[in-house]
Amino acid sequence: MIVLKNVQATDSEQLLLIENEGFPVEEAATKEAFEERIQLIPDTFIVAKKKGEIVGYINGPIINQPYITDDLFEKIKRNPNRGGYQSILGLAVSKQARNQGIAKMLIEKMEELVKENERKGITLTCKQELVSFYEKCGFINHGLSQSQHGGVSWYNMVKVREGMD
Repeated sequence: MIVLKNVQATDSEQLLLIENEGFPVEEAATKEAFEERIQLIPDTFIVAKKKGEIVGYINGPIINQPYITDDLFEKIKRNPNRGGYQSILGLAVSKQARNQGIAKMLIEKMEELVKENERKGITLTCKQELVSFYEKCGFINHGLSQSQHGGVSWYNMVKVREGMD
């Protein structure tokens, strides 16, 4: 059974292992970035646990605009209580736990938080091979992002909260 919880300070080592499994070094979040996210945005940093072990996570700060900018990978601020867009800077599932619907569960948990906190929607960037996955989750492809993160092409994916434009 998968249990979703808010991140704890003691989770950083396990999170880094999954991050480095899922992303090449030029794209992966650093230990410092993870520690800052754990400290500043534990309310929007969710871990998936199976038998007490972290098998996946999703995280990102609340931002004012509908698209992610590269500076977010370096520096974030605490989340406001209401409004804004939920960004997703990281979504990863450990290799042994993939294809079990965990990523979808984590996205659905973020959607619940978006509704509870009256956010405008969710925004993320992804590589071309993941566009169809996010479209199946209800995201709309807004085309190529301005992001230069990791030196690759990213696509802006946005899911507006139901009943809002």
